[in-house]
Amino acid sequence: MPSEEHFAEIGGLRMHYSQAGKGRPLLLIHGLLGGSFCWRFNVPALAKEYSVYTVDLPGSGLSDAPPQADCSMEAQAARLLQFIREMDLSDLSVIGASWGGAIALLLAAVDAAESRSRKIRSLVLCAPVTPWSPWGRKRIEFLNKPLGGYLLRMIWPVSRPVHALALKRMYGDPARISPGSRKGYASMILRPARARNMLNVLRSWRKDLALLEGALLQGPLGRVKVPTLLAWGSKDGAVDIRSADMLRHVLPHCELLLFPGVGHLPFEEVPDEFNERVLAFLSKD
Repeated sequence: MPSEEHFAEIGGLRMHYSQAGKGRPLLLIHGLLGGSFCWRFNVPALAKEYSVYTVDLPGSGLSDAPPQADCSMEAQAARLLQFIREMDLSDLSVIGASWGGAIALLLAAVDAAESRSRKIRSLVLCAPVTPWSPWGRKRIEFLNKPLGGYLLRMIWPVSRPVHALALKRMYGDPARISPGSRKGYASMILRPARARNMLNVLRSWRKDLALLEGALLQGPLGRVKVPTLLAWGSKDGAVDIRSADMLRHVLPHCELLLFPGVGHLPFEEVPDEFNERVLAFLSKD
């Protein structure tokens, strides 16, 4: 399925995006250290029925950003809302993975608050970052300290040898890692200013999670009521699957899709099954 590559000027930053297919719009939001590359096994199937937009959020993928750019979840959600308006997208479904799943929830909360011009129709959240998963918080706290930030900036340019190990930890079965995956991720991770972009994200992590929790529980933005599919691998080692219970409690139209033996990236690890189940959900929402 051929795709068109573009750049959009969003809030003074150039944001890369791709578009493929025709039909009702579908927006794909990658996870931390990811990009539109992450959806390489999904776009061909999804674009048969939808007009698929994959974005590289500023500071990720092919969208370079200066070290001081705000790469927080809140800022990225605001950029995506501007992108949706500029592209004149409506009746929109959104798929978000991990960090991108949290951004998708914030985006939906802001959209829900705009009762006159709501754009989002449904959500698919792949192991979204939530306020109720404690995993990784100590590492984030360390990296937010001066010593942790310094070490990250020093190690980042020579981090290529650990990329394969990190990718294996994202999979339930590392044998499913496709050729070229490590190289593809490395090309995004090692771009200019990427370490400082990452530290910028982590610096806002606690504030962003507090904002997300408030949006989901108290509704200072808008209550997320659109149909939502949670897609989770049973061997996810990045986001605690038990946090799905809380999401199912606070999202009124939510169902859980579990992939047995799969890790944090079901859309990459078992793409055919993922595509089939997601298309079935989107067709009935």
